[in-house]
Amino acid sequence: MNISVTKAAKEWGVSRTTIYQKVNDGELSRTADKKIDVSEMLRVFGEPLLKKRTERLVDTVQSTPLNSQNVQYSTDIEHQLALEKLKNEHLSQQVSDQKKLIENYQQQIGQLNKTLDKANASIHDFAQVRLLEFKQAEISDEPPLEQEQEKKDDSIVATAKKKKRWFF
Repeated sequence: MNISVTKAAKEWGVSRTTIYQKVNDGELSRTADKKIDVSEMLRVFGEPLLKKRTERLVDTVQSTPLNSQNVQYSTDIEHQLALEKLKNEHLSQQVSDQKKLIENYQQQIGQLNKTLDKANASIHDFAQVRLLEFKQAEISDEPPLEQEQEKKDDSIVATAKKKKRWFF
């Protein structure tokens, strides 16, 4: 069977220029009507692409159920992977939030400890002052400073009342 150069080029997937070069080089022969025998094309170029494509299509059609199962399985796995990635991101965010919360609590604990230390120091100082006042009162048998302080407070209050009257 003889075919044209154009048809041979299409079926074998080569350019017409390549076929003409092979003819000029003597690797491929043509008939008197300028056509090429299919057996010559098979000898020089092997099986035509159309036949190879057809064989591949037959193979593909026969294996389609298996491939569709594989595609479905692959898709399911991809969805599970995406879901697990989202879960992982969510858990990572929760861990980050908890770490920030812990840091905040640690800062609050530090501030409370400082406040407590200051309060304890104030209590200690106050106790020392009261102890000294008590010892001085015992030694001098004078009225405790507390009574003197009350007298001072009373005079301050009286002065403040006088000032209020003057302003109003």
